[in-house]
Amino acid sequence: AGQTRARGAPARAARPSPAAPPAPAMLFYSFFKTLVGKEVTVELKNDLAVRGVLHSVDQYLNVKLEDIKVVDPSKHPHLLSVRSCFIRGSVVRYVFLPKDGVDTEVLHDATRREARAA
Repeated sequence: AGQTRARGAPARAARPSPAAPPAPAMLFYSFFKTLVGKEVTVELKNDLAVRGVLHSVDQYLNVKLEDIKVVDPSKHPHLLSVRSCFIRGSVVRYVFLPKDGVDTEVLHDATRREARAA
């Protein structure tokens, strides 16, 4: 009752706070943090593939790559001079990982723990 608004003006809805990513995303986030400093290839939903050193990752699986190279430079010659990039997590199709950077046993155990907790 303490608020006044102009006649006919719609009431404003409270802005929702950004939701935390679901638990499976946190598993991937923790895993990707262990790959910082390693070379990965990221394929985007628009078929662009970029190889570079993983500089950082956040809880939304946005990634920053440095020392990048486009996998198919003939398709994307305009990106040849780009050296670092930020990639929004929602546009990523695949992340190809270095074989030496993946401890599959630890990953399997973490996945099992997440499945039991859900």
